[in-house]
Amino acid sequence: MGTTAWQIAIIGAGPVGLALALQAAQALPHAQVTLFDARALDADVSADPRTLALSLGSVQMLQRLGAWPAEAAEPILQVHVSQAPPSLATPFDSLFGAPEVLLKHSALGVPLLGAVLGYGALVSALQAAWLSAQAAQPQRLHSRFGTPVAALKDLPAGVEVDAGVAEAFDLAVVAEGGVFGSQPSKPLRRDYGQTAWVGTATLSGGQRGRAFERFTREGPAALLPLPPAADGALRAALVWCVNAAADPVRDLSDAQRVAVLNTMFPPEAGRITALSPLKGLPLGLNAERRLVQHRTVRIGNAAQTLHPVAGQGLNLGLRDAHTLLAALRGAADIDSALKRAEWQRAPDRWATIATTDFLARGFTWQLPGAPSLRGLGLAAVQATPPLRRWLARQMMFGLR
Repeated sequence: MGTTAWQIAIIGAGPVGLALALQAAQALPHAQVTLFDARALDADVSADPRTLALSLGSVQMLQRLGAWPAEAAEPILQVHVSQAPPSLATPFDSLFGAPEVLLKHSALGVPLLGAVLGYGALVSALQAAWLSAQAAQPQRLHSRFGTPVAALKDLPAGVEVDAGVAEAFDLAVVAEGGVFGSQPSKPLRRDYGQTAWVGTATLSGGQRGRAFERFTREGPAALLPLPPAADGALRAALVWCVNAAADPVRDLSDAQRVAVLNTMFPPEAGRITALSPLKGLPLGLNAERRLVQHRTVRIGNAAQTLHPVAGQGLNLGLRDAHTLLAALRGAADIDSALKRAEWQRAPDRWATIATTDFLARGFTWQLPGAPSLRGLGLAAVQATPPLRRWLARQMMFGLR
């Protein structure tokens, strides 16, 4: 297992790139692994304000890698998905019940459904684990922080990585992410004409461990549980998606934003009492048709950037990394392993892309009764336990 001394370049030291590097260090004990990133090693990633929602499968993967910062994460114990009123017509409501889906970790027999934490906290933990592994095996694990990769060039049996000095590798894995608004166009690109306003909300009267996603006429809005503040106040990460052309959020004051949000979420979420400054991000789909091109593989946001409606972007990228390493582990040659990884990733990858794209575009359709149909779908899922369990497993582990 893992006896081949390949030269592997990993480009991008975000969560997906670092997770891949750690897995390669453990699963490919004879490989030379070099991690490139444009940021300096001493850059303070812990201060990055972005928030990440991780599925149970992702949490378990990071625990196995010894890189799960449990003290910085808030477990998700319940997920409440609902349609804001008006939603269902009375006949549908009486047939299926309220337009909502409720998932509980206890009903599914798992310790948690997922967890939420800051981007900086996760990258700091992964980077510390990688640097520890590198210090233990400096002869084969290498870091090139502060070294942007300018170009990749196919070689007959590998890839040339130009990072100031051109070097040949057997395999290059691109894991540089970024957000939709700053990425070059990939073959599959769609601008949803939506903006996600993101920040942190302070709550009163809610419960820890509960995540809420609310489908509104403007788009989905979500509250994801965060560790409490120093004074014990409940906090949640806010993702508020709206129409970019007629943005109802941009010109509101903080007090007005709080007032609007308190009309949107169900009472069980608690009452929002304060908001951090919100940052607006354009939303779209930007995806490669294939992960593999010769000896270059793209994973995570380098392969697909998704709408946040289902919170699956990072989880999909971590599954990309896991499947790639599983294919390489014990493989006799790289090319057959890459073909296997491409084939194995296709069902989960395309199902997730299609689902998030459908949900995102559904909010742009000006069809009579569309909100009622969404509400009907939620109510039908809640009324069908096998379907509800299947949905939960997809959220926790992806399509297997």
